[in-house]
Amino acid sequence: MTGGAPGVPETPGAPDTVTEAVRLLRSLGYDDDLELTVEGLSAGGCLEPGSSAVVTHQFRFEGNSDPADEAIVLGIVCPTVGRKGVLVAGYGASMAPEHVELMHALIGH
Repeated sequence: MTGGAPGVPETPGAPDTVTEAVRLLRSLGYDDDLELTVEGLSAGGCLEPGSSAVVTHQFRFEGNSDPADEAIVLGIVCPTVGRKGVLVAGYGASMAPEHVELMHALIGH
């Protein structure tokens, strides 16, 4: 796992794998599976604008054999739709171009 973005705290006792990160967030009540869309974050048929979503936990991972094979796991509070969820996405070179702007808004880059 690699370091977090400015302003988003790393969670103590950080997990070593994406699966462990998701399991940890689920145990903290982040029940929804979030998806990046061009309009924002989708959760259970609801749409949260990226500008109002709050990232509360962040975990970044690099691939064992290829540092360009990165993933990010975020614990996000969606105040507009009243949900807490988990977003798992490719990060860096593996991120879909249409999601770059929203991801940067979420993690402060």
